Amino acid sequence: MLRTFHAIKVCRTSELGGHKRKCGDCGHTEISYNSCRNRHCPKCQTVAKERWIKEREAELLSVPYCHIVFTLPHELNDLVIKHPKEVYNALFTASWKTLKVFSADEKYLNAKTGMISILHTWGQTLSLHPHLHCIVPNGGLDKKGNWVYPKKQTKTSNRDKKYLFPKRALSSVFRAKFMACLRKEIQVPQSPAKIVFKKSWVVYAKQAFFGPKQVIEYLGRYTHKLLFQTIAWRIFQIIRFHFATKIIEREEIIK
Repeated sequence: MLRTFHAIKVCRTSELGGHKRKCGDCGHTEISYNSCRNRHCPKCQTVAKERWIKEREAELLSVPYCHIVFTLPHELNDLVIKHPKEVYNALFTASWKTLKVFSADEKYLNAKTGMISILHTWGQTLSLHPHLHCIVPNGGLDKKGNWVYPKKQTKTSNRDKKYLFPKRALSSVFRAKFMACLRKEIQVPQSPAKIVFKKSWVVYAKQAFFGPKQVIEYLGRYTHKLLFQTIAWRIFQIIRFHFATKIIEREEIIK
């Protein structure tokens, strides 16, 4: 943490050195100092985020996109700590296989789709909370190469009709796909396996975005989210809660 604070402090200062830039016409010279390139630095991350957004914009189609989040239950946290590579590989593979199953189904899309996915390993409370943010086009290419949109489901609830695929069905298929992928990576203990199969898994789905630019701007906040900003916000929440608790206790004493 001290090294990170120091890097942010000296970023783009003479301490990191720099180089001179001279105008070929008027001869004006100015000094550009080097960046610290620390992943928690607001200056460096802003530039990196904008560069990432420009690169991703070239990959998107001019169609609406959906935001889908695949989350692992906390009962698997011990396995995540012991076998992070294997668990995260299974998470990426299972989420993609799940989307492929639904997109190929004639009831929902009957077309080929794609996705951009970003792994997050911690939540708002800074605890271990592995989940995968996926940006998925609201449609796909059929066998003839034509773009098709999702079919309206008469049997699904009104809530699920707003989304690309029904969330409850996504959760069940994702659970089965993930456990199958994980068993290929490692030997899963029976105790957590039984627990996770009994409970319902969470798949978050959001309605389609308006266009590609909005999608990338939204996802860019996840790919270049600053950990120190999250820590600072969490500390502020704790202080605010403590302050509110003290006020309530004081009012109770006065009464």
